[in-house]
Amino acid sequence: MIFFKYIFTFLYRVWFYILLAIPIIVLSPLLLISILKEEWYPFFFKLARLWARFILIGMGCKTRIKRDQKTIKGKSYMFVANHTSMTDIMLMLVTVKNPFVFVGKQELGKIPIFGFFYKRTCILVDRTSPRSRHAVFLRAQKRLKQGLSICIFPEGMVPEEHIDLAEFKDGAFRLAINHQIPIVPITFADNKKRFSYAFFSGSPGRMRVKMHRFVDTEGLTIKETKILREQVRNIVLEQLHVFHKKQKNCS
Repeated sequence: MIFFKYIFTFLYRVWFYILLAIPIIVLSPLLLISILKEEWYPFFFKLARLWARFILIGMGCKTRIKRDQKTIKGKSYMFVANHTSMTDIMLMLVTVKNPFVFVGKQELGKIPIFGFFYKRTCILVDRTSPRSRHAVFLRAQKRLKQGLSICIFPEGMVPEEHIDLAEFKDGAFRLAINHQIPIVPITFADNKKRFSYAFFSGSPGRMRVKMHRFVDTEGLTIKETKILREQVRNIVLEQLHVFHKKQKNCS
C-alpha cells in the first residue's frame, strides 16, 4: 500500500510541473508582450491569475476563500501570508484581485520556463546579501508608487514540517509603514497537505483561505514595526489553530 502511495505522490508532483508549464507555453506570446513595459503589468497579472487557477483546478484542488474585508480597486496593499508550499503562489493569485508584485527568493528563477517570467515580473531577494535586501526595498517602493500592491511571505522561507508558523521578518511591515498602506493578513490552511516541500507528499482536496480584516498603518512609525509584525503574526497563527481544530473535529 505504501508503495502505491509513493507512486501516486510521485506522479502527482510530476503532473504539477507539467501543469506549471502548459499555460505558460500556450500563452507565451501574450506573456512576452505583457512584460515589455512595466505599465503593462496589470495585463500580465490577469494572465497570471488564469495560469494559477488552471494549475489548482488541474491538481484537483478546490479553493474555499473567506474574506472578512474586501480590497478596493486601485488601492495599494501589503499582502502577507504563511508560507508552506509552492502552491502558495498560485493560491495567492487566485485569492487576490488587486494587481500585486511578489517579493520572493531568487532560487525560483532557476525553474525552467516559469523562472523566465518570474525573474522579470517579481522582486527577487538574496537573503544572504544586505545589498540585495536594500535593492528589494527600493524596487518595492517604486512598484507601490506605480499604484501596485506588494505580496511578501514574511517568514522569509518555508519552515520545517513540524513548525506551524515561523517568526516574521520586518521587511513587509517596514514597507507598509513607510507608505502608510494597509496590511492584509491571509491564512492558508491546507497548502502543506496539498503540495509540501517533502517530495513524497501531496494530494488533491480543499484549499481553505481566510483573508482577515486589514491592519491599518496610518500614523504608525518605524519604531512600531515589531509591534505591528507580532500583531499580524498572531492573527495568522490564531487562524491556523482554528483551521487545525476544525480539521480534528471533522476527522
